Amino acid sequence: MDYSKQAFEHLFKEHYPHMYRMAFSMVENADDAKDAVHQVFTQMWKSKPQVAEQSVKGYLLAATRNQCLHQLRSRKLQRQMEYDLQQDMVVSENKEREELLQQLQQVIEENLTEQDRRVLSLHYEEDMTYNETAKVLGISSAAVNKHITRSLAKIRKNFNAK
Repeated sequence: MDYSKQAFEHLFKEHYPHMYRMAFSMVENADDAKDAVHQVFTQMWKSKPQVAEQSVKGYLLAATRNQCLHQLRSRKLQRQMEYDLQQDMVVSENKEREELLQQLQQVIEENLTEQDRRVLSLHYEEDMTYNETAKVLGISSAAVNKHITRSLAKIRKNFNAK
């Protein structure tokens, strides 16, 4: 096979459309198909394999197919790695969240009075308003506000200390 510049340009122009169509049908992306075909021609120019004239089309199509398969494997591996990384991040975030919740529970149990804990529970866990919380506990809305304000200050203070 002749690897002169003119002969190689002719080879490129003659076979590129067939190679591109095949690559596009495999990778389903125009840029990736172009990259695959260009990679085949680049490798061919660098290695200058001895291919019989009647076998050139088959050689180029087989090389294009192999390059596309390589791209698809790489793409699949990359997606798997991204998925694994994302899952690791979710697990890590869940662990951190669980640890923070445990720390919060410990701070609440160690630093708040029983009344403070009841007020916080009704207001935040039961989604009650200050007035509803006050009625359930038989205290004023101002007292609910005082319990919540004081409790949150204690929690912040203990978290900042850690």
